[in-house]
Amino acid sequence: MQIDALRDEVSRIDRDIIGLIAKRQLLAGQIARVKVNEGIPIHDHARVHEVLEYVFDTAVEEKIDPVAVQKVFEVLIAMSEERQRECTGDGNLP
Repeated sequence: MQIDALRDEVSRIDRDIIGLIAKRQLLAGQIARVKVNEGIPIHDHARVHEVLEYVFDTAVEEKIDPVAVQKVFEVLIAMSEERQRECTGDGNLP
């Protein structure tokens, strides 16, 4: 396969990843409404730990760097929490 074809495939995957991040952010907004209704705080330490443990284990199974994958998900979780704050009117509060 030629380099351009490989790069095109990577670009398609990148677009897919961005689309999935957008869907994740949409769900974060919906989660914010549930949290407000149920009086649940935005940051859920137990859930963060659960997600990071899951992605670590999944990365190991996929034979990719689990620490790097965790770092990516730390960013995604931070984005989700920020989105939830926006939806609840908390702005940038921790």
